[in-house]
Amino acid sequence: MQQLAKDYYLYIGTYTDGTDSKGIYLYQINWVTGELTYVDVYEANNPSFLATDRKEQYLFAANEISNFDENHTGSVTSFRINKNDKSLTELNAVSSGGAHPCYVSVDNNGKYVLAANYSGGNVGVIPINDDGSLSNDIHVAQHRGKGANPGRQSAPHAHSVKTNIRNTIVYAVDLGIDKVMIYNFHESSGKLTPADKPFVQLAPGAGPREIAEYPYGSFAYVVNELNSTVTLLNSDPDDGSLEGVESYNMLPEEFDGDNYPADIRIHPNGKFLYASNRGHNSIAIFSINESDGKLKLIGHQSTKGNWPRNFTIDPSGKFLLAANQKSNDVYVFEINNETGLLKYTGHSASIPAPVCLLFLRN
Repeated sequence: MQQLAKDYYLYIGTYTDGTDSKGIYLYQINWVTGELTYVDVYEANNPSFLATDRKEQYLFAANEISNFDENHTGSVTSFRINKNDKSLTELNAVSSGGAHPCYVSVDNNGKYVLAANYSGGNVGVIPINDDGSLSNDIHVAQHRGKGANPGRQSAPHAHSVKTNIRNTIVYAVDLGIDKVMIYNFHESSGKLTPADKPFVQLAPGAGPREIAEYPYGSFAYVVNELNSTVTLLNSDPDDGSLEGVESYNMLPEEFDGDNYPADIRIHPNGKFLYASNRGHNSIAIFSINESDGKLKLIGHQSTKGNWPRNFTIDPSGKFLLAANQKSNDVYVFEINNETGLLKYTGHSASIPAPVCLLFLRN
């Protein structure tokens, strides 16, 4: 394995079905220039989303499949991260609790993996054993209903799930029913129970996909796949309840093609929000009013490829990396910390069907 000094490691999840991908790719990025260097690849089946515990001892991959067991579920695979070279050793795989898991996260105390099952329309909470392997004692919360778009919203489609900053609430964003489901998270058992205000309703046909909590105030943002907007929500830190404030268009006025937003990120300095456009093939750049969370669209950056399903910001906030699923590449952009705008660094990497980028912080 190649090694570089003093640079960040990056895991890249991919789609392996119908592609040349072998699984999870490991790269390093030069902190000064943004250059990407291939390190290794680890076999995995459709590892479309990745997460680590806070100590970065283990990596968990959502295997976006529906044939893991007789119940036609997908799976989550656990890997041990080698402290020295960041290589992966597979530990085990268990059911995700539903078909086609497309998102995984880990609670803030590293006790559970949370999986969003798109086709299953539910979320699974999976205990993490002391050795980093996963338990089969899964708790599942099933969503019900449908949305306004008959082609995409005839049933629930859980698209992301994560605990709040306090680790007391779980937010499950469901594209199929235009809701963010809100659960009380019982850390002792891993069970989810409906909160006093069990959901927030988004605009009919919005297709909410992912949520990002603002780290310095009581609000959050949801990116909506079906109407190309970002919605600002006020949040109550005590009970986790959410209330819609307003939504913002992610596209330039002159664009009239099909577009399906995917990912959303807040810059570490809290001043800017970024969201990806699949179709317009860009990163929408917003400034954040730090007092009330309101957004202002300040620009777009082409991702220089096709279908940016996922992007990420390095831990220092210097670089933004965009993964273009259909053009099989990852491009590196430098972030202007004063304006929020992006500039192509000249560096990219060819990777088959990249759909998730995950930096290690340590």
